[in-house]
Parts: sequence; C-alpha cells; structure tokens
Amino acid sequence: MQRGPTHLSHLFLWLLFAQASADLPMCKESDYHFEYTECDVHGSRWRVAVPNKADTCTGLPDPIKGTQCTFSCNEGEFLDMQSQQCQKCAAGTYSLGTSVAFDEWDSMPSGFVTHGVNTNDGDADTDCSNSTWTPKGDFVASNTDECTATLSYAVSLKKPGTVSFEYFYPDSSIYFEFYVQNDQCQSTDSDRRWMKISESNWSKFRVELSSGSNVLYWRTTTYALLGSAVKPVLLRNIAISGVAYTSECFHCKPGTHSAKPGSARCTPCPAETYSNKGATVCHQCEQDTYAEAGSGSCKQRPACINSDYFYTHTPCDSEGKTQLMYKWIEPKICSETVEGAVKLPASGEKQTCPPCNPGFFVTNSSTCEPCLKGFYSNGTACTKCPVGMEPVVGFEYKWWNTMPSNMKSSIFHREFSDSNHITAWEVAGEYVYTTPGDLDTDYMMLTLSVSGYRLPQSVAKDNERSELSRITFVFETICTADCKFYFLAGYTQWNNDVVEQWTGSNRKQSYSYLIQRNSTVSFTWTFQRTEEFDMERKYSGDIAKIYSIHITNVIEGVASQCRRCALSSANSGSACVPCPPGHYMVSGTGVCKSCPSNTFIRADQPVGEAACVQCGPNTDRNKAYTACFSDCTLDVHTKGGLLHYDFSPLANVTGFHSSPRFSSKGLRYFHRFNLGLCGKEGRVPATCVDNVTASGREVKGYICQSTVVPSDIRSQSVVSSQSFLIGDSLIGVTTDTTLGSVSSPKWLSPPASGLPDVIFYYKSSEATQACKQGRSAAIRLRCNPTVTAKDHITLPSNCSEGTCDGCTFHFLWESQHACPLCTKNHYREIVSACIQGIQRTTYVWQQPLQCYGGESLPAQKVNACVTLDFWLKFGVSTGTIAAVLLISISCYFWKKTRKLQYKYSKLMMSSGGKECELPTADSCAIMEGEDAEDDLMDLTKKSFFTKIKSFSRERTSDGFDSVPLKSSSSRQQREEEDSDEA
Repeated sequence: MQRGPTHLSHLFLWLLFAQASADLPMCKESDYHFEYTECDVHGSRWRVAVPNKADTCTGLPDPIKGTQCTFSCNEGEFLDMQSQQCQKCAAGTYSLGTSVAFDEWDSMPSGFVTHGVNTNDGDADTDCSNSTWTPKGDFVASNTDECTATLSYAVSLKKPGTVSFEYFYPDSSIYFEFYVQNDQCQSTDSDRRWMKISESNWSKFRVELSSGSNVLYWRTTTYALLGSAVKPVLLRNIAISGVAYTSECFHCKPGTHSAKPGSARCTPCPAETYSNKGATVCHQCEQDTYAEAGSGSCKQRPACINSDYFYTHTPCDSEGKTQLMYKWIEPKICSETVEGAVKLPASGEKQTCPPCNPGFFVTNSSTCEPCLKGFYSNGTACTKCPVGMEPVVGFEYKWWNTMPSNMKSSIFHREFSDSNHITAWEVAGEYVYTTPGDLDTDYMMLTLSVSGYRLPQSVAKDNERSELSRITFVFETICTADCKFYFLAGYTQWNNDVVEQWTGSNRKQSYSYLIQRNSTVSFTWTFQRTEEFDMERKYSGDIAKIYSIHITNVIEGVASQCRRCALSSANSGSACVPCPPGHYMVSGTGVCKSCPSNTFIRADQPVGEAACVQCGPNTDRNKAYTACFSDCTLDVHTKGGLLHYDFSPLANVTGFHSSPRFSSKGLRYFHRFNLGLCGKEGRVPATCVDNVTASGREVKGYICQSTVVPSDIRSQSVVSSQSFLIGDSLIGVTTDTTLGSVSSPKWLSPPASGLPDVIFYYKSSEATQACKQGRSAAIRLRCNPTVTAKDHITLPSNCSEGTCDGCTFHFLWESQHACPLCTKNHYREIVSACIQGIQRTTYVWQQPLQCYGGESLPAQKVNACVTLDFWLKFGVSTGTIAAVLLISISCYFWKKTRKLQYKYSKLMMSSGGKECELPTADSCAIMEGEDAEDDLMDLTKKSFFTKIKSFSRERTSDGFDSVPLKSSSSRQQREEEDSDEA
C-alpha cells in the first residue's frame, strides 16, 4: 500500500528517536499514549505511540495500522486506543461519541474566539476591544453597544455532521446572525443566517455541516442609538457532531451526575441536593441549607422576611366569597426557624368577590363567564342589545379575581434556565401585581393574546381612517432600585417590539396605544427590578401593578354596552347599518345628520356634532369623509397680487438623510426621513421599515423617520431600525407660522427673499410618553429658482435632529417648484434700435426671478421701421425749403416797408414845407398815375412774390390798391357835373 509523505516522515522520525534512545529504560504504558497520524488520500491512518515526556524511556510500541478515518463511537462510548475498540464511559463521566458539547460558560471554552470591531465607517480611534461575548456561567451573552461582537469556533469534521444550539433573542434592536464558512471561505445560505426573534423562552437552531473544515460564527450588532435599553442575545448548549473520535470520557461538572456507565450526558441534581465533579449520585443538603437545581454546593438559608411571600385570591365559591391566601415564594429558600424570621400570615380570610368584568356574568357557581354574541353586561347579568343597536365588543379587565384565560404570566431568567417558579404576576382583586422572582434580574412578563380586530358594523366599511383598535391600561410601579417597566407589542409570532418603557417609581397613570394593523397579535408587560446581578434578592419589595386593561374592537370579544345604529328606510331588525359618509349620528336617536361642508368625521367619535372636524386652510376632504388632503395647488394673496402655486412635481414620496452622527462607540448612522408632501386620493404614502429582524415592521403616513446604519450584513447597503410616524394627517397649508397647536418659527429658517414661505402642517395620532399629544411636523417650502434638485431638504441648524423638543419636527424644502407660477408681471420687454428697416422686441424675466413654470416668455417680435438716415435727409430738405421761404418772406416785408417810407416822404413834401401844418388831402390813396410811375421806378427791383401780387391786384370800390387817390380839382369838376345834370 502506498503511504503518504506524512506517514513516511513520522516513521523516519520514530526510527531516529529509537536509535538515539537505545540507552534509556524501557517504556511502560504510563509513559506514553497513542495518537493517530493524519489521514491520507485513501482515508487510512496509523496508530503511533507518543511519549508523555521526551527522552525518558525507550522501546515504544511499533506503529500499526489504525482504524479508518470514518470510524467513530456512539454516544456514551470512547475509543480505547490500545485495543482500538469502543468502550462505555464509566459512571460519573459522559461522552457524546462523535460530538462535542459546550454547556459550561464559567470561562470561554478552548477553541472559542471572541472580538469586537468598529462597525463599518466608525471612528477608527474608538475602542471596541471590550465589546465581546461574555461568559455568564450557564450561557454566553452578547454585547449591547454599537460595536460588532463576533464569537467563532473552528472545527474539522471527519464526516458530515450538525451544529445545534439554544439562543434567546428578545430585542429587535439587535441584529443577530449565525453563519458557517467552509475551507473555501464560502458562507451558508444568507436566508438562514438571520435569526428569528424569541417569544418568551429559549429557541433552538440546527444546521447541517459538511465534512472538512468549518468555522462557526455568531455575530451581533446593536442598532438602538436613541438611548433605549437593550437586552443582549444569550447563547447556550452548543453541540457539534461529526468530529473525530474521542479517546476519553469527560467528568460530569459539579451539580450534575451520571449514575450508569455509558452516559451521553450528565443529569442535573434536583433542588436541595448538590454534587461534586464526576459524581455518580447527588447528596442531600443539610438542615438549614438549600441549593437550587444544578448546584455544586449548598448555601445557608436566610431568615424569612415579608418579601419572601405573596398573597393571592382563590376563585369565588358558591356563596360569592373569595379567600385571601398567603404563599411562600417557590422555591422557598428562607428559614422560619432562624432568629428574627417572619411567619407566614394566616390564610383563609373570606372576602366578598369583586364583580365580574364588563361583558361577563356570574354563574350559579359564582364564576364569571362571557356573554353570548349580541348581549352586553356590566358585570352582573347579560342583556340583549335592543333593536337598532349593536354591542361594542372588546375586553375590559378591571377586577382581578382570576387570571383571564387569554392572559398568562411567565418569568425569563437571565442567569439560570430552570425554575420551579409558577407565576410572575398574581391577581389581587383590584389589580394584578408582580411577585418576587428567583433573582432581581428576572423579567416578570404578563402577556395578553388577541385573535384580531374588527370594526363595528355601524362604522362605514370604506372608512379607512376609522380607529381599528386601541388598548388602554392603568399601571403603577413602586421601586427602590433602578427598576424598568416595559410595554411591548407583538407584531408577529417572532417579534415583540418595545412600544414604551418607564424607569423607577411611577405614580398611578394611564397609557393608551393605537393599534393600526390586524397583525398585532399580542401585548406584553415586562418588569425587571434591576440589571445588576446578585445571587441575593435585595429588591423583592419592588413591584409593578396593573389596575385595568381595556382593548376595543377585538374579534370574539365581549360587550359592556350597546351602540345606536343609524335609522334606515327599511326595518332591518337588529342588523346595524352605518350613517352615510359625511354624516354623524345624533346622540341616542339613530338619526343621521350631514356634517357641514368641507368637514370630515373623527375616527374616534362618530357620534355627535363634535365628530365633524373642519378641514384646515387650503385643504379638501376626501370622498370617504375620513381625512383632508391637498391637491398640491395653492393661491396666495399678497400686496403684489395673487400668486398661484403648483407643487405637483414635489408630490411623490421623497427621502433624505440627516447629516451623519456617531454613537458613543463610533458607529456612524443617519436619521432617514420619508415625506409624502401632498396628492389627491389614492396617493402612495411614505413608508419606513424596520429590517433588522425578520418581521419587517413598517409605518405609513405623510412623514416617518427611521434610524439607518450603513452595513454589509445580508448583502444590504443599510440597516433600518426604530421607525416611527411623525405625521399621518394633513391639518392645513398656509403661509402663517402657526396653525392650531403647531408652530414653525421664522428663526428656525430665516427667509432669504421677499416671497412668503408656504408651510404644510401635519400631525400624528400616535401618542407616546414624551409626546402625549402625538408628534407633529411643519414642512416649509421656499422658492429658490437656482435649485434644480427636487429633494433639497434641510433640517434647522438650531435643531440638528429635525426637532428641538422631540415632538415637533421642522423641515426646509428649497426648490424651483416651490415658486409661484410665472405670469405677465414677472417679465418685461426690451425694444431694440431700428437697423436697416428692422426693429426687434425681446422679453426678459424680472430680476431676481421669483417664479417657475406658468407662462413662458413670449417669442421675440420683429417689426418694419424707418431708419435714422431717411429722417435725417428728410429733415435737411425740409429745413432748407423752410429757410428759403423764410428769407423770401423777410425780403417781401422789407420791400413793403420801403414803399411805405417813400409814400410818407412824398406826402411830407406836398405839404408845402409848413411846419406843423399838413396839406388838405383829397384822398389817402396815391395820385393818379403814381402807380405807373412807381412801376417804372422799381421795375428792375421787383421780386417774384411782388410780381405775382401786382399781377393779381384788382381795383375794387373798397380795395386799398385798386382805389387811386384823387386830387381836389377832380373832385370839384365832378360836383359841377352833378349840378348841371340836376
């Protein structure tokens, strides 16, 4: 048979060792042990003797052929290397055969490696070296900070096998995965590596392994970045099969034993007994000492105190009486005989039974039974709802004589897995309260299971905003330590998310939670006295009390009252019909009355006029009369005129991140906001999803927020957690900085232009301990034509988280689509000069531009025109003609003036030269014949206009030029002629 190189090297070394040790004494069986060589390609191996100490003896047995590599022993057996045969383990020991198990975690077992690293892009200087998995005795616990903690174990399997383990994974704020890498560094299926949330107890997980090298990884990362408490992942009972043979059996650990040979595992010792290592039997504790199950020693019993017992009530008897019973907390560890110990108070005191809870009635045996469908009860007797009315179903627990059938209590022990403790919450008549646990670190859990929810028949089926269900409870906590009280909602059978938590003592108060999905299947109240581990119970007196629990619209619920149905035209008996959409029911009458215009019906108050809620400014009600919405258009009146807005391009759901933040461990994370600004009916809401766990819980509305951490787990780019709703209803759109109880101060986002910001106001119906009126938001839209991106959204610099008080969120959305639509008032015209008979008119926007869309700029206009050269020539010609004409007229009047001077001179000469005496003139005209004389004198000097005037002159009876002046002799001659005729 061909031997591998490994076998030849072993034989060669053995021969050299034998030659060099010829002078040493012969080896005894106690001086050496047997081992197998590595398997060759044929699956063969050799058995060789290996000395326990080198150079101490000689004469080791010769190597012989060993068993096949696939050979293995069964559970409870080991391989005797001397005979190479399987033999049973002795009593007090155990063997898993081809398996290894790890159930002791006092320290990290050999082969396990744990380390913590920064997550992704965290601060490189952050120290995560202490963020590791920590042994806690019976289990190992993960870290609870933002570092990534990995627990790994490498194993080589000789044949295909399995790995199995138990885990407790209670908190959805932690990502927990398990995966295996083989010798080619290939990981297991990514779908199976994502662990499911534990309900209330340990979960089991099992994976098939291939032969060869396998590296097992358990990895956790915490994503609770808002300061909330986180419960670690717990791991125990890791078992791996398919490993090599085992040549020895393991001793039972203290607190366990194996009575028979061939045991595969050791049995824990019962309470009040103990055992040492390798025990075959458990020993009884001595008097005044005690031991929990699985203890390696007994402890002295302390003196009993008041917190070592609790009280409860027995069920009501036929006389309607209940007995007050006092009981020791089990397992009882205190002693009544020690000096100073208290005694258990006497039980059996009879008291009158409290009434049944609403919706139940008292039977002949004084037990409480639920009323039948269609009946209601105040806790005494069932009564059928009258015609025209329907029962209001649900569960209302305010009397606690017995634990309701759909509620159960349980204890989760962080430190020990097994306990005889029966219950965590006990009934006490007027309330239910927490009993002391085994340890102060125990989680005392009370769980209410529901089968689903259904709206009343009197509520319209299409009323999408009708309140599906609501749970309200009254509680109180009394604590001396750092106790915590949690309220959790179970959205699936694997996932319970913390809805709210309270720390320390809290006065009696009420808390209400709105149920929005039918997949919410359970509610859990959990109380923990302290997180500091101590074997002694120091805070047993710290308790939590729940006085009442009321949950509405539960399928298979009971009724405490009836609701009036709407009156219909046809008498339908007891069948209930709703009021038409947009109508409310007049209290106690069944008459439906229409709500005023533009109002919607309140989901939590469909009866009475108060059910009609006026829509906010610039919003319209939907067709179902359940909410108000904005169609993304708006008209705003300003001093400069009417502004028209159209936000439709911004209507789609928009997401954006806050600036990066870093946790205390350097984990980089963001706050992601998803916004659905506006839109008509049927719009797609904004959605935020928790994808840390398999539940994938999501919230939907106008605005929601989630914490996002960049990550490479599950081949995802980001991990989203802690999703919550900021706004699920639109209350108005306006330019005012305050609407109702929501304000958007200008100092958070100082305006940069003269245009007013348009503000969308939202509210959420989810109330929290910090925000008792629910959360709200204001989205301020600001016109900025230079912003081309649609999602340029910023948070106020004064409130970097988006909120200053944790309840009201503020956003500034700058966009060109937030500008008013452009009109004629937003542009002006520019007329160019006339060039070559063409004149152009161009239109440009007014600056700074404060509009977008709407009317476009008109196209450039081109008109014919007369150029400057033409007008210049025309002007010069006209001026020349006017100048010539002016000169001619001037000459004419100058000549005229000269004539008058001449005539005046002649007149002066004819006066005889007598001073101050004028001649008697027969006529003012010139003498006969003077015209001819004048013409002869000035013939050579007449102008063109003078010639024209002379040519056109005619002598008339009244004309100056046509009547010549006559002498006195002529006048006398005419008078004589007239006398002769007479």
